[in-house]
Amino acid sequence: MTKSLPQNNGFMLFCVLSEAKGMVIKMNKFNRIYPFSAIVGQEEMKKGLLLNAINPKLSGVLIRGEKGTAKSTAVRALAALLPDIEVVADCLYGCDPDNITVMCSSCRGRLEAGENLPRKKRKMKVVDLPVSATEDRVVGTLDIEQAIKKGEKHFEPGILAQANRGILYVDEVNLLDDHIVDVLLDSAAMGVNTVEREGVSFSHPANFMLVGTMNPEEGELRPQLLDRFGLCVNITGILDPLQRVEVVRRSVLFEEDPENFARQWEEEEKKLRKQIAAAKELLPAVKIKDDMLFLIAQIAIDMGVDGHRADLVMMKAAKTMAALNGREEVIEEDVRRSVDLALIHRMRRKPFQELSIDHEKLQDVISGFFDKECP
Repeated sequence: MTKSLPQNNGFMLFCVLSEAKGMVIKMNKFNRIYPFSAIVGQEEMKKGLLLNAINPKLSGVLIRGEKGTAKSTAVRALAALLPDIEVVADCLYGCDPDNITVMCSSCRGRLEAGENLPRKKRKMKVVDLPVSATEDRVVGTLDIEQAIKKGEKHFEPGILAQANRGILYVDEVNLLDDHIVDVLLDSAAMGVNTVEREGVSFSHPANFMLVGTMNPEEGELRPQLLDRFGLCVNITGILDPLQRVEVVRRSVLFEEDPENFARQWEEEEKKLRKQIAAAKELLPAVKIKDDMLFLIAQIAIDMGVDGHRADLVMMKAAKTMAALNGREEVIEEDVRRSVDLALIHRMRRKPFQELSIDHEKLQDVISGFFDKECP
């Protein structure tokens, strides 16, 4: 027998739904992203993130700093700042419908068969990688049984598939298993994730901007892994009382009324969006002359870095810096401003020695270079 509900249950249900709706509204209100341009100080961190947003070939940025220095805030703010991207609507990897060279095998096959791929626009995604993630969770899994029995490749996508054409954010990257970090850096450098199990392999696009954050007090990354991050930033808490007060003021204003706070910074955000879009468009046309390449090489030699990755990253960062500033040719200032980001984590150092750049020595290297004739 069905028992009828009391008459006032409808009213109670309305109250519950209204309260739930109110909770959603409040959650939406407080889930607003803090504006990138409103972050006080931390200019090196913002510069490293912007350069990677403009030029994904920089192979990511590692942000090292103590707790409470806006590391996570800056990453999420950057994603909100970037323009929407067009994707294949029903693709697991969010392939670019206009670029067959970086499509997954499924989208490429459909396009070659003459199909019009469905399109949609989406926001730039920030995909979080938890510290406890296993290799299968990161790279995805292959169903070996189905491959052997039916000859079909059945792939279950992982975090790298979700991050394609987005931002992969790894908090506490120094606490991840070294092998997982290696997999991330390989994919970030190559733009492809390949999974191999029992002689069966599957590949898919994995073009993402890699951002790792860490607190050095909790342990360091091995030098080999440090070197694989294109750029690195060391940040600390702000020591200027005026700036610290401004941090508090803005934080309070944002917490009290995030909508109004966002409106106050919308003009600055629009300017930054336009600057990023213009820089991305200009970057392929930016040239670097031989004298700047020789300067980069001399800096790498005299500052005592190992290998050639430092030279390559400095060159890419300097070109991106020029594009960000609206120039079609790299100048000395672009090289100088890229040095800290490209070299700080590649400098030879003793155990327990802090990462740092000797700026007096750097100035001597640059001055000495221009005092003699370029080869």
